[in-house]
Amino acid sequence: MLAKLSSRPAFRSCAVTGVLTLALLGAGLPALATADDRPASDLSRFYRQKVKWAACKDTDAPKDLQCGKVTVPLDYAKPGGRTLDLALARYRATGKSRGSVLLNFGGPGGAGVSELASNGKEFMDLTNGYDVVTFDPRGVGQSSPVSCGEGSDQGSAAIEEDTADSSDPKVVLKQLRKAAATCAKYSGPVLPHIGTVNASRDLDVMRQALGDKKLNYLGFSYGTRLGAVYAAQFPKKVGRLVLDGVDTLTEPMSEQGIAGAQGQQTALEDFLTWCVQDIACPFGTDARSASDRVVQLVRSLDQDPVQSDFGDQFTGQDLVGAISQALYSKQLWPTLERAIASLVEDGDTRAVTAFSSRGAGLPRLSGGGIVDAQDVPLDNLPAALMAINCADDPDRPTAEQITRNLAGLRAAYEQASPVFGRYRLTEVLMCYGRPRGTDYIRDDVKNVHAAKMLLVGTRGDPATPYRWTVETARRLGSSAVVLDNKGEGHTGYASSKCVHTKVNDFLLYGSLPPSGSSCAPDAPASGD
Repeated sequence: MLAKLSSRPAFRSCAVTGVLTLALLGAGLPALATADDRPASDLSRFYRQKVKWAACKDTDAPKDLQCGKVTVPLDYAKPGGRTLDLALARYRATGKSRGSVLLNFGGPGGAGVSELASNGKEFMDLTNGYDVVTFDPRGVGQSSPVSCGEGSDQGSAAIEEDTADSSDPKVVLKQLRKAAATCAKYSGPVLPHIGTVNASRDLDVMRQALGDKKLNYLGFSYGTRLGAVYAAQFPKKVGRLVLDGVDTLTEPMSEQGIAGAQGQQTALEDFLTWCVQDIACPFGTDARSASDRVVQLVRSLDQDPVQSDFGDQFTGQDLVGAISQALYSKQLWPTLERAIASLVEDGDTRAVTAFSSRGAGLPRLSGGGIVDAQDVPLDNLPAALMAINCADDPDRPTAEQITRNLAGLRAAYEQASPVFGRYRLTEVLMCYGRPRGTDYIRDDVKNVHAAKMLLVGTRGDPATPYRWTVETARRLGSSAVVLDNKGEGHTGYASSKCVHTKVNDFLLYGSLPPSGSSCAPDAPASGD
């Protein structure tokens, strides 16, 4: 078995006509489950295992959090070959347990173990009936983490700052090829086998190892993609399944990028409207000029980066990445305001980088001795995000298409958002030079004949627009029940008391709201 699989050193509209559609990495995708959902006989050794739980070794881990692991094949097409260990963590049920509910916190690239350790209180209601379990998917966190190089981040690891603005497509192509090769070098053997199709197979092995006949599951953002793929692959194994902040199953990455940039721009404008009412707002007191000031700040930092607390350069694109994370929740707005003020007034990047490192900067546990926390690369979150998104999208441009369309593509993203356009375009371009992705999600995840699933869409979601919930529900078919959350922010479970209650009622008691039910926005807290 390979506890450490990678060979590197110890770190998401409108359609765009004629635009590149890009994205993968999962060469040699495995055969899917048989029609009756029974694992193939040569996978039986993986399905016979049981999770051995123990106290988490990290001294900062909550005392009641337990850690463990499950072993899966590196390549499902070759189950007799190399294996990898996936890190798990759980809070045990407070009374008699009816089994487990598995959580995926999204990303893609979000590490479940560290997230549950930090924010487990959000899910304690579920321990009234379940062991609450999460995991680090393959390539993520403590599960053979991928990387694009020591100390790299999503912008600089792939496309150097000057390259991203280059008017010469040949320079961009060269840097993209170099970036793909570097990521392959530092990620090791797991990279060609990363992606949601394989992660879904892993999820079924976990289900069996936990002793559950059916999968009870709560997935957020990207986790909804994983849940939908599981339902398509293992329809008879679906128990109570909730998808919150529903991802698209059909839009190519280039269209997702445009939609994401537009959603983030709207969220930024909402934040600025709120910010300028405070005399301490770093962008002034006029909402009309505040957006221009954000653009000026980003461009200024791209041209003249400041020194970060880590000793490297903090650029405008680093700031954009941090803002994009903070805009997911209105609860973070006051902290974002103060963080940007510290950056503007004192050149202090510490508070801002706390946003951009979310997922990579959370406490990491040495679950069951699987992978030492120090072995998780600093850039694992963005590296895994790129790798998984690319693995899940079959489209690849030719060099000729990039040469012909780069200027138009850059203009389309800039029009979608003068702040987030370049950042989202960089994410899309990163798939160039990587193997072609799977067709399975786009072509086969539809008309699922499984138990009823609850899909939660939030009207003001800046990352997964509400229309994706409607489209995905239509695509999944009669199994999908939609809950319309009329609030703001990315996903609804943690931000809406109504959503929280309805999701818990379904998971704990099987009480499913009628399709088309809605949740009104929560009343503002006192002082807001």
